[in-house]
Amino acid sequence: MLILSEEGRFDAPCALLLGGFDGLHRGHEALLKRAKATGLPVGITSIFGGKAGGELFTRSERRYIFSQAGIAFVLEFAFSEAFRMTPPEDFLRDLFARVDARAVFCGEDFRFGRDAAGTPERLRALAPCPVTVLPLAEEGGEKIATSRIKRMVADGDMAGANALLLSPYFLAGQVEHGRHVGGPVLGFPTLNLSVPPEKTHPGDGVYAGYAETPAGTYPAIVNFGARPTFGVAEKKVEAYLDGFSGDLYGADVRIYPTRFLRPVQKFDGIESLKAQLLRDKEELRHGLS
Repeated sequence: MLILSEEGRFDAPCALLLGGFDGLHRGHEALLKRAKATGLPVGITSIFGGKAGGELFTRSERRYIFSQAGIAFVLEFAFSEAFRMTPPEDFLRDLFARVDARAVFCGEDFRFGRDAAGTPERLRALAPCPVTVLPLAEEGGEKIATSRIKRMVADGDMAGANALLLSPYFLAGQVEHGRHVGGPVLGFPTLNLSVPPEKTHPGDGVYAGYAETPAGTYPAIVNFGARPTFGVAEKKVEAYLDGFSGDLYGADVRIYPTRFLRPVQKFDGIESLKAQLLRDKEELRHGLS
């Protein structure tokens, strides 16, 4: 997949999806299918920053999602002051000077340019090719939207969030050195990831899930939040990979929390924590059976 900055070009005839695209959810599914049906390479726009509640997926995470979806190129825009103040006509003129779009697709709520003055009607009037505008998708009487999914993630409702996403929620990064108490002290070796400040993170808690690593995919117990038993207030992702043994320091991994197990809590000692971790592991395995 080709990554284009705000000055990059894609010269081959293509179909283009227009929107902010913080990942892909079920509301985008029809757009993606219609664009692929053209038989042309499919490009997508993606905007970073300026979103309430942070980014559902980081820039690198989005690239992975788009690549897995078969998208040929992504046009990335930072939500800078200059971008925010660009008149709608200027935005479209510059965009279509960089791509040979033969078909454009967007949702009926698509807005662009200064003061969000650009509408699908204006897009149709100014685009050099046919523009398909699709109605918004709903589930349970409510619009399927990234803002809705971010609320679910923050509430720990991973099942609800993943039901609306085309690619499930995950946290990606390089495995870091932690406090080295998981294996030697608890008998539960864990991997640690930092969460970028712009990333929408799960509600504090312990989750069942899985981890994709260079060594394979493993069921995982995922802790997000502080570690009060050890007096650690810093919030990180800490995951125990069931069935894995080895060293993943420095490796790129993706952690998928899929089911809330329990809140983060402070235990009165190491043995109490170990007993709870054993119960967590049984719950993890029970959910897989």
